[in-house]
Amino acid sequence: MTAPQRPPSVDTLARSLTDTGLPHPVLVDIARAAIAADDVDSAFDRATAFRRSLLTDVINATGVLLHTNLGRAPLAHSQQARAQTVEFDLSTGERGSRQTSVGQLFARLVGAEDAMVVNNNAAAVLLVLAALAEGRGVPVSRGESVEIGGSFRVPEVMEQSGCRLVDVGTTNRTRLSDYEKAIVDARHDVAMVMKVHPSNYRVEGFIEETSIAELATLSVPVMADIGSGLLDSNVPWLQGAPPAWLAGEPAAVQAIADGADVITFSGDKLLGGPQAGIIAGRADLIALCKRHPLARALRPGGLVLRSLQDTALTYLDKRAATDISFWRMVGRSQKELRETADSIRQQLIDSHGVDGARVSVEQMDALPGAGSAPGVTMPSCGLVVEGDLLAALRDAPTPIIARTRDGQTSLDLRGVEPSDHVALVDALASALA
Repeated sequence: MTAPQRPPSVDTLARSLTDTGLPHPVLVDIARAAIAADDVDSAFDRATAFRRSLLTDVINATGVLLHTNLGRAPLAHSQQARAQTVEFDLSTGERGSRQTSVGQLFARLVGAEDAMVVNNNAAAVLLVLAALAEGRGVPVSRGESVEIGGSFRVPEVMEQSGCRLVDVGTTNRTRLSDYEKAIVDARHDVAMVMKVHPSNYRVEGFIEETSIAELATLSVPVMADIGSGLLDSNVPWLQGAPPAWLAGEPAAVQAIADGADVITFSGDKLLGGPQAGIIAGRADLIALCKRHPLARALRPGGLVLRSLQDTALTYLDKRAATDISFWRMVGRSQKELRETADSIRQQLIDSHGVDGARVSVEQMDALPGAGSAPGVTMPSCGLVVEGDLLAALRDAPTPIIARTRDGQTSLDLRGVEPSDHVALVDALASALA
């Protein structure tokens, strides 16, 4: 009888996986797990699976431009490894506030007296309610008492803030008089009213809602959670008229101009910046938010602040159309997208021997995504490929994320940067082979 073959040492097996690029301590753990499972041959696959579990750059060909699962707004940011004035005042040489630099820029952008930043829009809503309405009532239309992604429910956030939700109106119709009745009812002890952008759904038909301008006539402050982060409904950074798909999307400049005392919105949606929540409005109300104990727990770090500062400066310099990835995607014409799709198809045929009958160029509908402009689309163009290639495309050196339907794979090109076209061609050619 021959003796059973002994498995390699953990160190030897770990060193054989060096080409995966993972740190040696991680490879040691993977090698131990493979040996313990009596499956040494699985070590490379285990290492590959671990590598794929890490944050990885991908090419978004889904047609959902702000894809929550893919990090929402694509963002490039770099800075030198130096100390920076996060909480240091260069004028006095003393401690300063981390809210000053970015806050003043966003106040200027939206026409507010002051602004501050927290780590996401849910945190912004939580902080405003806690700072301005703890222990008191806040009327919200029943049609705006919503749940959005990640089980974020307005009533639950309000409960966590310490204020009391006062339901007013109905799911489809809420009038100014509904808010007025709640305010005069002493039982509610109303501190403010809140208007919420529904974000990821739209009610149509027999509906009525109360505008910010109408709410501004009430005797209490008005908070408007506009959600998606559109700065100005006139989109002055784009040439021509505002895109049709933005019609009805609430915007920060207009919300402040209409009389909102406080607004909150996201940094990583239509704004095109990093994940953050921006609070803007009356200086006295923003000051209360800055002084609240939650402000420290919800504050962003220097990387987010610097990135958000760069985003604000890009808008102020009128460079958003070219320097912010989301608005570059939006600005691509149908002609440009179709020419790109035709070129990619021809490269697959001429350079990779792909049967042209397997790939077609078709018109598509892209979505803003991340709850922005719910229910609307923008025209796009892309490739439709025979077969379900999703897994093969995800296995590419730079993974391609696409969609499949009825046994065909669709790749929308509106969200694909020109610098990624070569990688897209190579991945498609490999998948089709």
